[in-house]
Amino acid sequence: MALPQIKADQTEERLAGLSLPSDEAGWAQAARKDALARTRAMGLPHRRDEYWKFTDPASLVQVGAPEAALFHNDEGPLFDDVDRIKLVFVDGVFDAAQSTDLTGEGVEVERLADVLRTDIHWAKDLYGVLETRGQDPVARPLASLNTAIANDGVVIRVTGKAAKPINMIYQHGDATSDVALHNLVKVEAGAEVTLLETGPAAARLSKVLEVEVAEGGAFHHVRAQGRDHERRAVTHCFARIAAESTFKSFTLTVNGRLTRNECVLEITGDDATAHVAGACVGDGEDFHHDDTVFVTHDAVNCESRQVFKKVLRNGAVGVFQGKILVKEGAQKTDGYQISQSLLLDGDSQFLAKPELEIYADDVACSHGSTSGAIDEEALFYLRSRGVDEKTATNLLTLAFLAEALEEIADEALADALRDRLEGWLTRRS
Repeated sequence: MALPQIKADQTEERLAGLSLPSDEAGWAQAARKDALARTRAMGLPHRRDEYWKFTDPASLVQVGAPEAALFHNDEGPLFDDVDRIKLVFVDGVFDAAQSTDLTGEGVEVERLADVLRTDIHWAKDLYGVLETRGQDPVARPLASLNTAIANDGVVIRVTGKAAKPINMIYQHGDATSDVALHNLVKVEAGAEVTLLETGPAAARLSKVLEVEVAEGGAFHHVRAQGRDHERRAVTHCFARIAAESTFKSFTLTVNGRLTRNECVLEITGDDATAHVAGACVGDGEDFHHDDTVFVTHDAVNCESRQVFKKVLRNGAVGVFQGKILVKEGAQKTDGYQISQSLLLDGDSQFLAKPELEIYADDVACSHGSTSGAIDEEALFYLRSRGVDEKTATNLLTLAFLAEALEEIADEALADALRDRLEGWLTRRS
């Protein structure tokens, strides 16, 4: 059977019986119908698609979520020492009792479910808009499906320098939960906010984040994906970055059976900065982690950085697909991309596809990808000074991941993640 027919069949099977909400505002219904039509036109992803050849999407597109056993540990909540606005979702449903007040200095926070029922709202100009722009030149049908079916999330408008970070906490309580969340963030001119995301969320999670950063604004994003061993997740971040603004996103991933994180950034204003980074540690042949990034430069004198580090062992698989597109006229672009893996045994794999596509002549763009084992000389040096092999390996692993963690602007948040990583490595030794 030809691939287009296979994709059409699996798409219709996934969408069978799906009904869009009828009680939402007209603009929301129109956005959902458009997203559903785009999903059908593209077809849900298949392993034979170019951008899915390293990752099998079968469990992400099948009807119903594969069961994922709940994971419990003795660790306290991440960022518990940080004064923050807490927004708690349990299996994709907002939990007001566990959340703090949705208001804060410099920010306005609303539930997506409420906003989609409002006739007049600024979200009309953002919901599904950046996701639609991000479909060209690479189709991202799981994102359009999310726009069509997401039933909760948050809508954040940042009007000044936010006094506190906003922490979205995703709890997983149902072994078969199948969740689609959609979050919107609008950073006004000169405003600044930090968004934290923690927790596994569901047995299978689809999440889309659309971010618009206006001139002179700053958006900081730090995400720690949940510890559940059997969870599956596909996430998309779409951002439009205006003149003299800053976008920074960092993701830490440990555990999980399948994780696909896509980040699509569009730099549209001069003198803007966009950094996206990730650190991943995977253990076991059931671990598969995929970072797919696409950064478009469409303005003058802008900087982008992609820094991804993966530590893999016992048959774990890591994937990186990253592209920098410099459009005609985007002179003085500084684009940097590095993806590296540390393979702690001979059974693990790192699959990389770095790309540059440049249509301007006054640029400084580079990409690199490496894969290797622990530095034996460094390991010998530590052992010769009385450090046991397991501790020495953990120290060298943390040093390897350091460049990615340095992309986090807030040192306190970076330290919290370093501590979690160190604890994970120690327990896994």
